[in-house]
Amino acid sequence: MLNPRTIDARFTRAPTEPRVARHALEERLFHWILAASILVLIVSAFAPIFGWKFHWVAIHWIAGIVMTLVILFHLGRALVSLEFWSMMVDRIDLRDLWRGAVGQLSRRGPLPGKPGKYELGQKLFHWGIAAVAVGLVATGLLMLAKLDTPFWQRNPYWLSETTWGIVYTIHGLCATVTLAMIVVHVYFVLRPEHIHLLRTMVTGWETRREYLEDTDTSRWRPEELKE
Repeated sequence: MLNPRTIDARFTRAPTEPRVARHALEERLFHWILAASILVLIVSAFAPIFGWKFHWVAIHWIAGIVMTLVILFHLGRALVSLEFWSMMVDRIDLRDLWRGAVGQLSRRGPLPGKPGKYELGQKLFHWGIAAVAVGLVATGLLMLAKLDTPFWQRNPYWLSETTWGIVYTIHGLCATVTLAMIVVHVYFVLRPEHIHLLRTMVTGWETRREYLEDTDTSRWRPEELKE
């Protein structure tokens, strides 16, 4: 059961402690703009199904364009300046996954080590949401052909009826998976052991103590700690 006092302590860890930079401003802006656009997309997609009547189509496609642009920005930045390999699943992650599974079953054997900048679960979530985002963006851009916008006239006959059915099915499945993944993401980030990660995505920093407690320093070392 979540302890509010523990959550508050981890989230508001004393600002007088030495700090370590974890997320740059650009990363945080990407995260929150993406989160806002996904929230708008989810509400505008699912609310009409439950009887909430409003002019949702324009809201939906504009939020989809925003999501597409921030993803392209993040992709370009990741390839050029971010620590791209820190998000890749490596042999140490797989070794620790195996050790954790064996430990749960037998209560013996070596314990899993600390992660680098990101845990295996965070990496898997990242690549999972990336996969469904590709499906959403690709099908969403195709579906724009059926809408009148200030930039083009609709052409519903661009694809066959069968093909449109496939496009809508993929889009709907990806949207449903995204909703489920967001619920899981929110649940885990609000757990006491992870709540400080929410703070780092707001402020950009964690305390040096948190860094040393939660991170294998040989796998990830912030710039200010590098010699």
